[in-house]
Amino acid sequence: MKINELPTPCYVIDEKKLRKNLEILKKVKDDTGCKILLAQKAFSNFFEYPLIGQYLDGTTASGLFEAKLGYEKMGKENHVFAPAFKESEIGELTDICEHLVFNSFSQLEKYADFCKEKGVSIGIRVNPECSTQGDHAIYDPCAPGSRLGVTLANFREDLVEKLDGIHFHTLCEQNSDDLETTLKAVEDKFGKYLKLPNIKWLNMGGGHHITRNDYDIDRLERCIRHMQETYDVIVYVEPGEAVALNAGYLVTEVMDIVDNGIRTLILDASAACHMPDVLEMPYRPPLKDSGEADEKQYTYRLSSMTCLAGDVIGDYSFDHEIRIGDRFYFEDMAIYSMVKNNTFNGMCLPSIARMDENGECSVVKAFGYEEFVRRLG
Repeated sequence: MKINELPTPCYVIDEKKLRKNLEILKKVKDDTGCKILLAQKAFSNFFEYPLIGQYLDGTTASGLFEAKLGYEKMGKENHVFAPAFKESEIGELTDICEHLVFNSFSQLEKYADFCKEKGVSIGIRVNPECSTQGDHAIYDPCAPGSRLGVTLANFREDLVEKLDGIHFHTLCEQNSDDLETTLKAVEDKFGKYLKLPNIKWLNMGGGHHITRNDYDIDRLERCIRHMQETYDVIVYVEPGEAVALNAGYLVTEVMDIVDNGIRTLILDASAACHMPDVLEMPYRPPLKDSGEADEKQYTYRLSSMTCLAGDVIGDYSFDHEIRIGDRFYFEDMAIYSMVKNNTFNGMCLPSIARMDENGECSVVKAFGYEEFVRRLG
């Protein structure tokens, strides 16, 4: 079927655009010899893992469930980082992950020997205390008092011999100039540890918007080569958004039109339920064939069927009047959507579909009342 024939609401993964992103990432790998992992926290649609696995080296996880998903569905390199690991989970994690990154030396001291016995490569996450986030403080691991990563003041030289690698993750939707700035801080604070003979790898985390049109790939590659040549380490990069950037849609239908001073469209999709970053970040998602408010002839506020008064997606304008039953196509909806959605107000989760490289769509998963009930008891 075609995209306009899908049930609504529905997420759609555009495999042609997904492959284009993967080809860009593969070229960075080929040019530099670095390794690139999928950060599953942004995109976990495992039915696309066979395609992704053709281009990337594996997956990285934020806990046991993502680690199991990467192990079972991609089966390549499997890395995991979490702010803390449970004793009840560490055994299974070391069975399925080759790399395990600790957030503190207390956790490393607790589990390092056990991990070493299982043949797991051990890393520590560091905090270079170098903020480059701008307005997105909620996503800044280098904010004052951040719980994420070990600062230089708390670095334990007495435990450094237990390490195989060093990890940092400080970026969010950023270009490589911010990576370059961060690397200078990493080198200034932790360079002497990177030079130790037991340190075999450096993981530069995610947040690199490598597949964005204005991303400076040449600078990224210079950064990677510099770290490889200076410290004789394997460099890992673990993008999430960049893998599926602009490779997905959320299809929705206009259910009603309300005008209480602002012309408002009631959609069967919800910001709060189906694209929570719209409210959390916040941001206004791109919408096909639309403009900014008042840019085109007809302006509407787009909202949803939930009872949350603030469940507003944004104000958009169009060249023609909108009617009940019209369809909208929100863009860049593959990332941080399906991994974060919820059923607040009893809203049904959108179906999940794939669009092949010929434009043909098929529904991979449809949700109903059963999923809503199963989560609650």
